[in-house]
Amino acid sequence: MAQAIIQDGVTLEVYEEPPLRERIGTWSSTAWHTMRTHPTLLFGMAILVFMSLIAIITFTPADTLIARYDPQELSVRERIEAPSMEHWFGTDGFGRDVYARTLHGSKVSLRVAASVAVLVSVIGVTLGILVGYNRMADNIVMRIMDGLMSFPTLILALALVATLGSSLNNVVLVIVIVDTPSMTRIVRGVVLSLRERTYVEAARASGASTSRIMIFHIAPNTLAPVIVQASVFFAGAILTEAALGFLGVGIPEFIPSWGNIIASGRSYIRIGFWIAFFPGVFLGLTVLAANLVGDGLRDVLDPRLRGAE
Repeated sequence: MAQAIIQDGVTLEVYEEPPLRERIGTWSSTAWHTMRTHPTLLFGMAILVFMSLIAIITFTPADTLIARYDPQELSVRERIEAPSMEHWFGTDGFGRDVYARTLHGSKVSLRVAASVAVLVSVIGVTLGILVGYNRMADNIVMRIMDGLMSFPTLILALALVATLGSSLNNVVLVIVIVDTPSMTRIVRGVVLSLRERTYVEAARASGASTSRIMIFHIAPNTLAPVIVQASVFFAGAILTEAALGFLGVGIPEFIPSWGNIIASGRSYIRIGFWIAFFPGVFLGLTVLAANLVGDGLRDVLDPRLRGAE
């Protein structure tokens, strides 16, 4: 909103920021328009929100109303029962309710994925900006990253877990170490392009410090590719955690996660396929949703694709 002010015979226009209510309304309408024009993004967001709500509810007293059973409760008499009205997803080899374990598994798997996505983004952006703007740091840090990327992802993860031990925090740490080089390389490439832009040169010529240029001029312009890649690492973290759990070297078996549940069902695949099937469906839907969100965000945030619409 502009207001005309006359000062010394000269008419000046002063722009005032609109009220918070108007800004929220603008953001809401923009977000809704984006969702309507990108149905795959809407579908992916709906699945992720649904899975997140399930994971959040398992932390609350309402868990007993939704999960119905204790995921750790053993029942020798109800071993490997097929899905029924009593046990919606059946039971496993120890008589534990697969439905309850699948819901509680979402809490662990999504926690791992979200932690990995946030940590990889923060570390990757920090290192990427540093090495992209400082040639000496580039020669040192990127050689380390190249060394980490030379190993196959799963092999490196297995080696690190074997060294650090099996625990939830160690699994998160291992996946962060494995994925950080990729994010660092992506951010570095963006920074190498941004550092030659006119506005960066202008800031440098005006006497702005290196830290100010990196924080206020370069870092904000790396957010678009970082957000898109974070969704990819979110999906990849779920798969890596599941792979480690399936191989028996990830999160301890007594902690229900989708990977652990699937691993526990491989011995009964012929007589109790449901043990691995239902957590596999949840895992597959979540990974699909994360990839759909990543594709949708890429279409929304890429100015070249926006101009093509």
